[in-house]
Amino acid sequence: MIEVKNLTKRYGDFVAVRDVSFNAAQGSILGFLGPNGAGKTTTMRIITGFMPATSGTVLVDGLDIFTQSLEARRRIGYLPESPPLYSDMRVAAYLRFVAKLRGMRRSEVDDAVERVLKICGLADMAQRICGQLSKGYRQRVGLAQAIIHNPPVLVLDEPTIGLDPRQIHEIRGLIHSLRGQHTIVLSTHILPEVSQICDRVVIINAGRVVLEESLGSLAAGKSLEDIFLEAISKEEGHEPAEDEETLEEVGAGHG
Repeated sequence: MIEVKNLTKRYGDFVAVRDVSFNAAQGSILGFLGPNGAGKTTTMRIITGFMPATSGTVLVDGLDIFTQSLEARRRIGYLPESPPLYSDMRVAAYLRFVAKLRGMRRSEVDDAVERVLKICGLADMAQRICGQLSKGYRQRVGLAQAIIHNPPVLVLDEPTIGLDPRQIHEIRGLIHSLRGQHTIVLSTHILPEVSQICDRVVIINAGRVVLEESLGSLAAGKSLEDIFLEAISKEEGHEPAEDEETLEEVGAGHG
């Protein structure tokens, strides 16, 4: 469903993402792990068509994200690290607005909004103003906008960052419930998220893939934390990737 091959992103002489390749099978949840600044967000933005690559290919449902961008992006739901909400809009109105942006037929919009409000536990929040919601509910609205057009692929970048333990548990459960209906790439540096809800793991460090494996095939007797630390230690001799804030600043001038 998602095929990433030899993906590279350069900013002048600096290589932020270096020859990254991995696959996500249909209906699976792929955990995309790495320390802060490893290149996770840059890779996610390239996969979703928000940022060009220097080289390499990304296929989404068989469509090239670079040469067939419009069709490929219609098949993707994207939740960036900061949900793209309009703080002065009410939740239901915002979701209707997103549905129209996604090209949904007018006759489908109301049913789609009702569906995602129910799935994301937002029925009681439909008339609340987005800017007045707690962070946990803002994340729910962010997830609702990502699935409003029922895309086959979801790309979720740090979906539980900054949430309290109860909110983390709820959002993880919500993501887990979407397994099978969607192919999900979950970018995170929180190891329990991967061990609890993912089928496969890709670990990236300093812009490189250092491990790609199914969770069931990981070494017996080792915790995911041990495997993670062992994998990233192999890259200690390479130049570390810049932190995400720096990459965002640089990317703004190259997007």
